[in-house]
Amino acid sequence: MKICSLLPSGTEILFALGLGDQIAGVSDLCDFPAEARTKPVVSRSTVDPSVLSSDEVEAVMNDLLTRGENPFELDQEWLVRESPDVILTQDLCHVCEVNAGQVTGVVAGMSVQPEVVVLQPRTFEGVLESILQVGRACHAETPASQMVAAMRRRVGSVQEKLPPGSDRPRVFSLEGINPLVVGGHWIPDMLSLSGGNQDMFAPGCNAKRLDWDEVRQYDPDKLFIDLCSSDLARNLREVPWLESQEGWRILSSVKSGEVYLIDHSYFSRPGPRSVEGVELLAELTHPELFSGLAPRDAVVKLDGRRYAGQPDGNLAEFFQPLK
Repeated sequence: MKICSLLPSGTEILFALGLGDQIAGVSDLCDFPAEARTKPVVSRSTVDPSVLSSDEVEAVMNDLLTRGENPFELDQEWLVRESPDVILTQDLCHVCEVNAGQVTGVVAGMSVQPEVVVLQPRTFEGVLESILQVGRACHAETPASQMVAAMRRRVGSVQEKLPPGSDRPRVFSLEGINPLVVGGHWIPDMLSLSGGNQDMFAPGCNAKRLDWDEVRQYDPDKLFIDLCSSDLARNLREVPWLESQEGWRILSSVKSGEVYLIDHSYFSRPGPRSVEGVELLAELTHPELFSGLAPRDAVVKLDGRRYAGQPDGNLAEFFQPLK
């Protein structure tokens, strides 16, 4: 079977199912596992968030959409020439990857019609269903079922140790800074499954822009910053904007040093590593119950003691790796 995956989560699912040798093409954002980078690139973003700030990405995207231009280049000649049996795409976010509409427009003119699998999970359960969906399309039902069962067991192991709801800290997760964005979709589920108390956003809700006052009024005990399409280095470049917001230093999470920057891969890619995201959050939310679950080099934490009393302008310097 010849498979083309146009989104990182789909590529991660395929490799985890043992189908890496059947992947014929990927997007330019498919970088995990390392072998994914050796595959032909079929879809490219015209906007590179690794070199632009969030507000710059916002401006470029708005300009492209205003002019009616697509932010993704899809290699139509490759698709027609290689004629994959299955194409994995998405229909959740026009900013993150090429969407189903663009793909089906190309497929409609192909002499041999591939199966277009549209992954659009809204909740953590939906993430598991996406894995099963890929398994069915790619004749890997058994490994897909085994993977989902193993992920359920790992989440169950976390759930067994959690305290009752009344003893859970108030948590908040930011997936965008300047503009502020909460990820929605499966993120509220992950916060809850890992033992956090977050009642502002329901599981499956859309990603949402919000005002800084909403964060300040909620005043979380723990603040998680896992900016979409951002590794830790980019997160550190973005956080100084928060320091300029009124009331930043008096947030409970800032005063106690309970602010964490997290590699986005465990949150914005709904696939096999989502369960690692739940485990990671469980360790950050309840360090008295969990340890050793956070992947190495995936998190840095604000050193509240060192930061207190320091002048504004150097916030990024006060984040340290987890001990």
